[in-house]
Amino acid sequence: MKHALIAPMIVASAMVASAPAAAQDWTAEVTPTERGYLVGNPEAPVKLITFVSYSCPACRNFEQQSEAELKADYIDDGGTSVEVRSAIRNILDLSATLLTTCGPTDRFLGNHEAFFATQSEWLGKAREITPEQQERWQNATIGERLKAIASDLGFYELMEARGYTKGELDACLINEARAETIVNNSVANQTEYPYTGTPSFAVNGTLLDGVYSWAALKPKLVAE
Repeated sequence: MKHALIAPMIVASAMVASAPAAAQDWTAEVTPTERGYLVGNPEAPVKLITFVSYSCPACRNFEQQSEAELKADYIDDGGTSVEVRSAIRNILDLSATLLTTCGPTDRFLGNHEAFFATQSEWLGKAREITPEQQERWQNATIGERLKAIASDLGFYELMEARGYTKGELDACLINEARAETIVNNSVANQTEYPYTGTPSFAVNGTLLDGVYSWAALKPKLVAE
């Protein structure tokens, strides 16, 4: 009777042992880099760098058009990594970048996607600021200016919906050392890769000339 019970257990054990291991979900892997955040396999043979500005509508278009296909066909299998680097064109970009990079590394990608998903809404508010708001954005310490922008454009509500507290957000916005690093990184990026507009892209260390959209970038990735 014992043999009758043991045999099925041995078979079941052998089936479990021979089952293939679950594939690595590289689209959920985020690694901080010297000047940004890398999504995907850090050892991927194809390394894409994207230079994006959160206040740039063309960057939002790129993110929306590329997101699903880039993840499914390029990042997921570990063959391509995407390093996101912020291009700071104005104080809105600085405020947004301080918030997208606020908190643990594993929150970056969701924050990044949330800012682009709501860009048209908060950028519309920025275009309609009052003289009083403009005064708050220009004449105060950098931390107070960034907090005013976050308040006027709805950044607090956006990030609180993602689980942050106002205190956590304020701590990130008034971090002047971090703000200076972000600006310096943006300058260093443009010095190393002298791009003329956003979004711009580098593949395996080479800036792609005249490539500013997913439609133009995709053939370059296919060629690699």
